[in-house]
Amino acid sequence: MTDNAQATRTLSNGETIPVLGLGVWQVPDGKQTEQSVSMALEAGYRLIDTAQAYGNEASVGRAIRSSGIPREDIFLTTKFYPGSRDPLVEAEKSLRRLDTEYVDLYLIHWPQGGPTWAWPGMEKASEAGLAKAIGISNFGADELQELLKVSQIQPAVNQILFNPFDYRRALVEACEQAGVVAQAYSPLGTGQHLNNPVVGRIAEATGRTPAQVLIRWAIQKGLSVIPKSTHRERIEQNYAVFDFTLDDEAVTALDALDTTTQTPDALAPSDKWWS
Repeated sequence: MTDNAQATRTLSNGETIPVLGLGVWQVPDGKQTEQSVSMALEAGYRLIDTAQAYGNEASVGRAIRSSGIPREDIFLTTKFYPGSRDPLVEAEKSLRRLDTEYVDLYLIHWPQGGPTWAWPGMEKASEAGLAKAIGISNFGADELQELLKVSQIQPAVNQILFNPFDYRRALVEACEQAGVVAQAYSPLGTGQHLNNPVVGRIAEATGRTPAQVLIRWAIQKGLSVIPKSTHRERIEQNYAVFDFTLDDEAVTALDALDTTTQTPDALAPSDKWWS
């Protein structure tokens, strides 16, 4: 255990969120999810991110309970699957699977059916004490603005695809201007960016792994970051990113890898699987 877990961002509700956590997207339910979460907690992670659509909430809950770490010391996120109808009802189901009385953050997983219809149900989940904070995922700047016009409770987080190749600078700026913390998923590009020569050169120059370089870049951009791994060594390496800083030259080189023109959109139209 290190002091890394103390690096946080403050949310709009006054709670804090760690700037580094473990995501379990595409990790099978059962032993593999339990082991990944357990290894992460042992390494010092205190943010665990799951979702109804992942199908592994029960395994996440078992790992948290067996860790012996007080529940209040762990920041737990799950997400409303917008193919369902009622965020409040689905939150209750998630809490039963997770075997916990609340989640620290409950997100709309993507804006299927429009950016505003599910928000009243999210607010009800918050008001009922099922979620300390509520937020969104895969919302572009325009969709965020639409939501802000009707929300009674401000979204605390927007979880977005973000890495040097998907450098959504304008979207992050829109979130910051609205008081919404941007959180990066797929900071490693699901592994495909680890062999990039620019990333490799910076990793060699800094004596770090390519994954550490990519995670550190996103943290220096001010985001909370949730890399996924199921291997103990990589989980531990991914967490060891608080004892170095990328210099301006390295950051500029990574910025230049962007393929999105630093877009305010969460995803390209062709990548919106719900459309």
